[in-house]
Amino acid sequence: MRLHPLTALAAAGSTALITTAAACWPLSVAVGATAVGLSVVAGTARRMLPAAAAVVIPLGVSLLLLHGLFFPEGATVLASWGPARVTAEGLQFGAERTAQLSAAVLAMLLFSFSVSVPDLVAALSSRGVKGRFAFVLASTLTLVPAISARVQRIRQAQEARGLLIRRGWAHRVAAFRLQAVPLVLSLVDDAGTRAQALEARGFSSPGPRTSYREVPDPPLQRVLRLVLLLAAAAAVAARLVFPTAGA
Repeated sequence: MRLHPLTALAAAGSTALITTAAACWPLSVAVGATAVGLSVVAGTARRMLPAAAAVVIPLGVSLLLLHGLFFPEGATVLASWGPARVTAEGLQFGAERTAQLSAAVLAMLLFSFSVSVPDLVAALSSRGVKGRFAFVLASTLTLVPAISARVQRIRQAQEARGLLIRRGWAHRVAAFRLQAVPLVLSLVDDAGTRAQALEARGFSSPGPRTSYREVPDPPLQRVLRLVLLLAAAAAVAARLVFPTAGA
């Protein structure tokens, strides 16, 4: 059974919220591993995992440094440099928060890399969301896959003109500096082109709208979306009422 775009969005959002509210590292690891496995099955892992790494690695390193060096409740000191102390408790807390962040990022990126933008726009429009806003929302949710695909095309074009990208993160970061300018310029130009296309298709026109694209929405999935939203709300409420649970 194919998931409705709103069901997939509810599943990704609820998973991210529940994992964050639970603050339980085994759950975070399980959610992250499941997201990676589903991306492999869907064939999006080669595009999704580098995007996830670009988000998670810098934030994870910063969390480990911040909590590892300046965790106020740290008692087991592994090393110290003046006021900075590396504590086992701080590193553990930073690792748990990194796992928590990774699970939420992977869940949302799995949705972004697998959802059909036209189906998502049609689904939002059928729920009364204005066409222009629905398109902007759908574009925002799928921004990372769009940028990833654009960077890949720019890199292929530069390689065809003789740019040699060696293996290793250092060489790739250096090459990205050469790709950043054409990436930004192409995104700005694409935004203008899309705005003209939306205007030509009457997205800003008032009155009722019809769509040639019909996205099936079985009753079972409507119930599933409600259950997912209620579960996420319950997890957040439980975290607010019992803030120390799972910590």
